[in-house]
Amino acid sequence: MFEPYLKRWQLIPDGPAIVTHSSSLLPVRMAGMPAMLKISTVSEEKNGGLLMQWWNGDGAARVLAREDNAILLERAISNTTLTEMAMHGQDDEASRIMCKVAAHLHAPRPQPLPELVPLAHWFQALEPAAARHGGIYAHSAAVARELLSRPQNTVVLHGDIHHGNILDFGARGWLAIDPKGLLGERGFDYANIFCNPDPSTAVQPVRFRRQLEVVSTATSLERKRLLQWILAYAGLSAAWSLEDGMQPDCALGVAQLAMHELGR
Repeated sequence: MFEPYLKRWQLIPDGPAIVTHSSSLLPVRMAGMPAMLKISTVSEEKNGGLLMQWWNGDGAARVLAREDNAILLERAISNTTLTEMAMHGQDDEASRIMCKVAAHLHAPRPQPLPELVPLAHWFQALEPAAARHGGIYAHSAAVARELLSRPQNTVVLHGDIHHGNILDFGARGWLAIDPKGLLGERGFDYANIFCNPDPSTAVQPVRFRRQLEVVSTATSLERKRLLQWILAYAGLSAAWSLEDGMQPDCALGVAQLAMHELGR
């Protein structure tokens, strides 16, 4: 799988391959520079590669080469991660970093937009769970419909902002990887922060309220609107978990926290 691109782009393997449900990755070096060769196996990842190229290294990892389903990206080699920061006394700072990177990605660019998926398309996956299970799924779906019917500040969305997708690139700063390539209201991109960095942390009520203030302040998002996006996204995430045969406990816990705060 990797061999044609290793030859074509004159790459040297620099670590073991990583296989996920949507792509295969191989750490490499290109003229001595650390890079990551990624071959996508689903269209969503391919669209993400087009968006990475559109960002042109501005707020996201730089694209060094791209062809069909293969993309070569600059690779972060720092041992500093937002997850480690969040778990060791720098939770608020980690959230601020993610907010800053997301805002940078949302900024308009002069070049024509790449192919993007309307945010409303993603939320179609929530409706079957709402119809079948009701409860928090139905509340999340109703809020999502309301938000999507009256969008504010429509931008190019990363679609999966969380502690593992914003990396330390040293002198280049914190940059994004693995976008999904969506078009929709900017508030959506901040919701997944609250489902991370791990399930036990995400569902702590005191921590949730503190992060709510941190993110709201950092983004200038109105608190209620942010809570609505958290509720909508967490419900969608839980619905995806059901589709994949996984337990949706974390996402449902975050949705409950958001709904509780909305009711205060």
